[in-house]
Amino acid sequence: MKRNYNDLISFVTVAREGSFTRAAARLGVTQPALSQAISGLENRMQIRLLTRTTRSISLTTAGERLLNAIGDRFDEIETELDNLTELRDKPAGTVRITCGPDVLRATLLPRLLPLLRNYPDITLEFDANHGFRNIVADRFDAGVRLGDTIDKDMIALPIGGPLRMAAVASPDYFTRFPAPQTPHELTQHQCINQRMVSSGGLYVWDFDQDGGDLNVRVKGQLIFNTSEPVVHAALAGAGIAFLPEEEFAPHIEEGRLIRVLEAWCAPFPGYYLYYPSRKQPSPAFSLVLEALRLK
Repeated sequence: MKRNYNDLISFVTVAREGSFTRAAARLGVTQPALSQAISGLENRMQIRLLTRTTRSISLTTAGERLLNAIGDRFDEIETELDNLTELRDKPAGTVRITCGPDVLRATLLPRLLPLLRNYPDITLEFDANHGFRNIVADRFDAGVRLGDTIDKDMIALPIGGPLRMAAVASPDYFTRFPAPQTPHELTQHQCINQRMVSSGGLYVWDFDQDGGDLNVRVKGQLIFNTSEPVVHAALAGAGIAFLPEEEFAPHIEEGRLIRVLEAWCAPFPGYYLYYPSRKQPSPAFSLVLEALRLK
């Protein structure tokens, strides 16, 4: 049987993306052409690899076996091709990182933009979201998470110091309601909630009580799934907000927000860049690591 490796690459991409539309966009081809390539592969192999419905795509047993057999090998080839940029005058290639929008704005971009000016052949692609992506299955070079949430089989590089949470509200809010003296009193306040993308539940506010955890489930009329509107709502006097202190820092310094319960907010491990331990860093990725490494 004649081998067409482009069709195999098309199959791996569709299987990983779970969508012909997303796979076609990633490969830079039309959706009909991609569908034809997969159908041609199935006809030559005389076995169905994908189960298609109007709304979803899933792997058959044969498709799952083929993906497990060849997916990592194509990744190895791609990595080796990236490594060949060592033979060029300057490193090149794309580095894909998944991270939260807050750490992207505050940490990653300030440190990595100078790298792009020095190495014009490097491209950085960021997937900014609050969910936990599988960086191996989704083919990211690295991810950024808080240190205590990273799997043990990953290499983790600290890119920032310890963090602290902060509970804040506007001066206007505290003219209408007394400031809480303990976390338990938050249940008597309007609190600005945040829904966690990973679990779908509301974020439980976590405080420190004599070295132990104190969890408080707060209530309020506002719920967001990202931090930026939480800050805006707190500035507007809508209630008490709870985020890493760096989110509120300029507003606290200039008096637009008042911090409460500071003694109950202990430091915790900050952000780490992590990547698979078996992955051989490409020259471009090695430069990213060096730019993010704490000096």
